[in-house]
Amino acid sequence: MNIRDTISRLQDFYILCFRAPLGVFGRPFYIRETIEHMDYMGTGSLFIVFLVSLFIGMALSLQISAELSALGLKMYTGRIVGLSIIREIGPVAIALSFAGRVGSGITSEIGSMILGHQVDIMRVHGVNPLKKLVTPRVISAVLMLPVLTIIGDAVSLLGGYYISVFVSHQSGSYYWSQIRDIMNFKNIFSGVIKPFLFGYLISCISCYMGLSARGGAQGLRKATTSAVVMSTIMIIISDFMLTRVLLLVLGERV
Repeated sequence: MNIRDTISRLQDFYILCFRAPLGVFGRPFYIRETIEHMDYMGTGSLFIVFLVSLFIGMALSLQISAELSALGLKMYTGRIVGLSIIREIGPVAIALSFAGRVGSGITSEIGSMILGHQVDIMRVHGVNPLKKLVTPRVISAVLMLPVLTIIGDAVSLLGGYYISVFVSHQSGSYYWSQIRDIMNFKNIFSGVIKPFLFGYLISCISCYMGLSARGGAQGLRKATTSAVVMSTIMIIISDFMLTRVLLLVLGERV
C-alpha cells in the first residue's frame, strides 16, 4: 500500500467517524435495528464480561494482598483494588473483551454484506448504507459499553472482596469502607468517561473494516483480524492519552 492509498483510507475512516453519529438527527431513525444491536452487544456480552471481571478482581486482590502483607499494609487492599479497577483495569479489560466479541462480529457481518453485494442493493433502492449499517452499531456500542463496564467493575469488586475476606482473612466491612472512600467524582468520572470513547472507536473501526472488506473469504478474514488488532491498539493508546488529559483537567499531580 503506497502513501496515497494510506491517506485515502484515513480520509474515508475520518469521514465515517464524523458522519456516523450525525445519522441520529435525521430520518429514518432505524430504532428497531438499534435496539437489536444493543441487545446483541449488551445482553449477549454479559457472560464474558462477568467471567473476565470476576477473575480479574480475584487475581488483582490476591496479588496486591500478598505484596501489601509483606509491608504490613494489607488493610489497604480494598483501596488499591478499587482504584485500579474503577480507573484503569476495568474499562480497558472490558473494552478489549468487547472488541474481541462485538468488534469482530460487526466486521464479519458488514464484510459479508459487502462481499454478497447486499450493500450495493441498498444503494440501488436509495438506502444510505452508512446510516442503516453504521449509525445503529456506533450508537449501540457507545451506550452499551459504559453499562457493561459498570457491571464489570461491580463484579470485579465482589471478586476482590471474596479473596480479601475468605483467602486473606481481612475485614469485609473495612474492605467496603475503603471502596466507599474512593467513590468520589474524580474516580467515578475517570472510569465512566473512558468506555464512551472506547465504544466509539471500536464500532467505527469495526464498521470501516467491514465496509473495506474485499477478496472473498480471505479478505473477510483479514478485515476481521485487522479490526480487532486496530481496536486493541487504539484502546491502549487512547487510554493513556485520556488518562493524561483527565489528570490535567481534574487537577491531579503526577
